Amino acid sequence: MKLGVALSGGGVRGIAHAGALKALEDNNINIDIIGGTSSGSMVASLYAMGYSPYYIYILFKRYSKDIVEIESAPIISGIGNFMFNKKVGINGLKSGESIENSYDNIALRRGVKDISDIKKMPLVIPAVDVVNSKEYVFTNTIPKNSNKKNYITDITIGKAVRASSSFPCVFSPCDFKQHKFLDGGVLDNIPVKEVKKQGADKVIAINFKADDIDYESGMMDIAMRTIDIMGNKISEESLDMSDFILTIQTDKTGLLEIEKLDECYKYGYKAVIEKLSEIKNVLYN
Repeated sequence: MKLGVALSGGGVRGIAHAGALKALEDNNINIDIIGGTSSGSMVASLYAMGYSPYYIYILFKRYSKDIVEIESAPIISGIGNFMFNKKVGINGLKSGESIENSYDNIALRRGVKDISDIKKMPLVIPAVDVVNSKEYVFTNTIPKNSNKKNYITDITIGKAVRASSSFPCVFSPCDFKQHKFLDGGVLDNIPVKEVKKQGADKVIAINFKADDIDYESGMMDIAMRTIDIMGNKISEESLDMSDFILTIQTDKTGLLEIEKLDECYKYGYKAVIEKLSEIKNVLYN
């Protein structure tokens, strides 16, 4: 049996995926195929290159501040331009170059430049072209009987992850050849279908529970819940195709709240342990 894992987007919470992968490994559940969207692609790409789940967590801690830190000046400027009806273009608050550069450097340590250089296991990373509204998949293995035009293999790891993680308004669209890519979660926040196309007999889908809100919730809490609701709605079809859905609760962790990386890693590990018997029953019975 070939086991596939599909990792959803979720901002900083994505590090919980590494905790979940660590728990699966600790219980001798081996992964053969992996895919991820947005922050899920950050974890999936590192895992496919052979980095251990714990070392992925260490890398997130090392690079997260450089990647997600957003200065107040662009925010103020953006609000001002909006209020006075100035054209602000399609740029976000961050270019995303820090993601690309960090991942390219990390990949080179494993002798990897383009996604096609990864040999350990099939990897799929979706992104959306904002110009033609189509989904494309970055991968090291084009599935049989698929439309090759929808798959891209000659892209660097850094640019693939950057493209899939270019959350609208936060990061600018990622330019690649004739494309302008946005976050893959715009159309498919958890790539179960693409993982299955790679030959997975069973797929574990890992996503996040939408945080509850109350009268004390702030605007960012409401925004985060809105993103979760939209992402979960978009992912319904994909989740229906999975064999097991693992939903991680991360206790009101903001999209860019890097202070909660440690907690999120533990939440991911805990989520697998709590559902371990059910996971094994689905996989082996």
